[in-house]
Amino acid sequence: MELQGRQVVITGGTGALGIAVVGALLAAGALCHVPYRDEEEAQRFPHRDHSQVSLVALGDLANEAAVTAFFAGLDGLWASIHLAGGFAFAPIAESGAKVLASQLDSNLIATYVCNRAAVAAIRRAGKGGRLVNTAARQALEPRLGAGLTAYTVAKAGVVALTIALAEEVAKDGILVNAIAPSIMDTPANRRSMPKADFSTWPSVAEVAATVLFLASPQNVVTRGAIVPVYGRV
Repeated sequence: MELQGRQVVITGGTGALGIAVVGALLAAGALCHVPYRDEEEAQRFPHRDHSQVSLVALGDLANEAAVTAFFAGLDGLWASIHLAGGFAFAPIAESGAKVLASQLDSNLIATYVCNRAAVAAIRRAGKGGRLVNTAARQALEPRLGAGLTAYTVAKAGVVALTIALAEEVAKDGILVNAIAPSIMDTPANRRSMPKADFSTWPSVAEVAATVLFLASPQNVVTRGAIVPVYGRV
């Protein structure tokens, strides 16, 4: 992928998928800006000492003022990849307004705020760019969201955001897309579902390859797509 020297923001870059995405971007020559919430995240991040990585203590990605200031300080942004989010497995009886608000903040509001700030930064650079969001399989197949309705609603909002924004900024040469993962093969997911057939789950490296393409200059026509990355689940 032709990403040599291109600046890319990766929210959620310290998570399991994020680490794989940052690794793929570094291999492609990108300069990676990785926001994080707390110092423990930063300390365990395996790419923290890489010369092409800039770790940034940003905290809550739904904080519009902080996110706007961060993106405003970037010069020459090419792409912004939004992997950060929250998850709540709870039936509707246990999902009051606070649960929904939390899911909207961590998934939809944070993604919206980051997209808005990234569009402004990419427009300043004047060379077009790429945005990649993270939806979920439940957003495309809402019946699978039984028992996690608040999460499903929030991720459905990310789908709508992605498609609407893709149309709005295409004229600027900014292509906006999203991935829709199913259960990925991560240590945390294996621990929580020890009896599952892990061989059917997509690896984070496989999902990262899709993200890398969508964020790269090689993607010249795909916009407004919500790309399933389900593996064989």
